[in-house]
Amino acid sequence: MSIEMTRFDVLDHLKTPEDRFAYLEAAFEAGDPSLVAHALGDVARSIVCGVHAPLIFQLRRSEADPRRSNELTEEYLTSSL
Repeated sequence: MSIEMTRFDVLDHLKTPEDRFAYLEAAFEAGDPSLVAHALGDVARSIVCGVHAPLIFQLRRSEADPRRSNELTEEYLTSSL
């Protein structure tokens, strides 16, 4: 008997400030410091992914042209420093 698994990414559910607040609130209510730390990391990742979503979209569209993908990545890395 095989078990079918589905992919779960918490970032799919942390799209708004209200979502992030509720997630952190639940982590703090649980009272586990490691859970709070993990939740803070998840929220930080969700914010960064939201800010850079247009770049990620451009990179995905440029996959057919490796030079363009490299240019966008280089542009992002130099602007982030």
